[in-house]
Amino acid sequence: MATVDAPLTESHYVPDGSGPPLRPDITVGAMLRQVAAEVPDRVALVEGIPSGGRRWTYAELLADAERCANALLDHFEPGERVGVWAHNLPEWVIVEYGAALAGLTLVTLNPSLQPNEAAYVLGQSRAAGVLVVPESRGNPIATHAEAIQPDLPELRHILRLDLLGDLMDATAARDNLPAVRGDDPAQVQYTSGTTGFPKGVVLRHHGIVDNARLWIDRVGVADGASWVSPMPLFHTGGCVLGVLGSLDRRATLTLMPGFEPGLFLELIERERAEFAAGVPTMLIAAMEHPDFATRDLSTWRGTVSGGAQVPEALVRKIEQTLGVDFTIIYGQTECSPTLTNTFPSDTSEDKGLTVGPPLPHTEVRIVDPTTLETVPIGEQGELWARGYFTMIEYFDNAEATSETLLPDGWLRTGDLATMDERGYCRIVGRLKDMIIRGGENLFPVEIEEVLMRHPAIAEVAVLGLPDDKWGEIVAAFVRLADGAETPTVAALRDFVRAELSPQKTPTKWFSVDAYPLTGSGKVQKYAIRSAWESGEFDGTELTT
Repeated sequence: MATVDAPLTESHYVPDGSGPPLRPDITVGAMLRQVAAEVPDRVALVEGIPSGGRRWTYAELLADAERCANALLDHFEPGERVGVWAHNLPEWVIVEYGAALAGLTLVTLNPSLQPNEAAYVLGQSRAAGVLVVPESRGNPIATHAEAIQPDLPELRHILRLDLLGDLMDATAARDNLPAVRGDDPAQVQYTSGTTGFPKGVVLRHHGIVDNARLWIDRVGVADGASWVSPMPLFHTGGCVLGVLGSLDRRATLTLMPGFEPGLFLELIERERAEFAAGVPTMLIAAMEHPDFATRDLSTWRGTVSGGAQVPEALVRKIEQTLGVDFTIIYGQTECSPTLTNTFPSDTSEDKGLTVGPPLPHTEVRIVDPTTLETVPIGEQGELWARGYFTMIEYFDNAEATSETLLPDGWLRTGDLATMDERGYCRIVGRLKDMIIRGGENLFPVEIEEVLMRHPAIAEVAVLGLPDDKWGEIVAAFVRLADGAETPTVAALRDFVRAELSPQKTPTKWFSVDAYPLTGSGKVQKYAIRSAWESGEFDGTELTT
């Protein structure tokens, strides 16, 4: 449990220097080399498939990472950006390490992206190449990549991630790999922005390595633990906290190709996992799965979930049902990504009502959005953070960068929060209009722009509504054009799915005659949400 020398009198948490020391010169590749030298024969990576997949020791993982670096340097120059558009594969992890050793910057792509979405990410990042798989859950990624390449003049190479072994076999080792520094860019992670288009968050090597180290120390995972990860690698929860967190603990990481609750339980049993984390939706699905009662989960000691608040009732249910220490994480991509996390020893009340205190070396204050002054303890304001972890920039977007990352180092999260006298934070809302569905950030403007192209829709407001399973679901409140025939829900879903990936498709649809507006004519989405909660939209939901 966190302690402070004296109770805070204002909402400003200043780190006291405790915790593992920062390593400003560390890189992703150097960290792998260090661990491989310490425990070369320990199993590092397991392919988490039902039949029992491939395994790599740390020595083998480093050898493949170095071979991968050489193969990538046959096609790319140090400093260039290279995309990975695929579901979870061991080869994804090898490329993460290989790109780091080669001085390349990894651009991560959600495997559910459709061609126009991927073209934007690859084009805006000026990626020189992309590694793909033939398909992922029915999405023909390789075909999509070939279709968009002619419109992306800087995209020189499309390589097959699933054939990485052939690519590595065809290369020769160099005498030396490029020198890489801790402040060099390691990844570009795309997150939705105020324009409705994703922004490329550029993260530095030592920011993500140190953040994973400090976070996993807070969580308390033991050295050499067995760890099952269902988190997607395109997300910092997978490729930073999962991959680099397990690296710091010299752990054995079992990587699931994608979340499936029965397989999740099977792998925890088979690999004797001590740690397995996931968003609340995943943990609920695992507890509700028919195999839950028959699997031996006795080795499972800890889990982490969140992204924001997790209801206290769910905290208690998970800890009692699974018999694990459940901690709550909060952060954002721009912060590499973790800012706060509860302690395993915290009470269920603290875990259910707060997101814990900041990690070591992390300065946080709660600021009045109007006056920009620090607010008193317990009052609501915007959460600002400062430290080693802040992003380098939004790639090629100086205006957005200057709005978020201030000259004195403070990063404006856009989240509304409170802080108590111990430094424990509570997330109470968002200045940004982000929807967090199953732990994934979705931005309404992107969905609204697609729906506004539908001939029957005159106006639309997309927002998140609370949901017990997903945390939030996407809801569309549409005003039909005069004289337009009401479209079916199926037709609206098909219209969205032709442009956007499945998780961005609204789950609920409501017909409205008008919207509550501000004095400047902007739609008041919080007022729509309040009206929905009070039942004012009962009877207006489109169901056919």
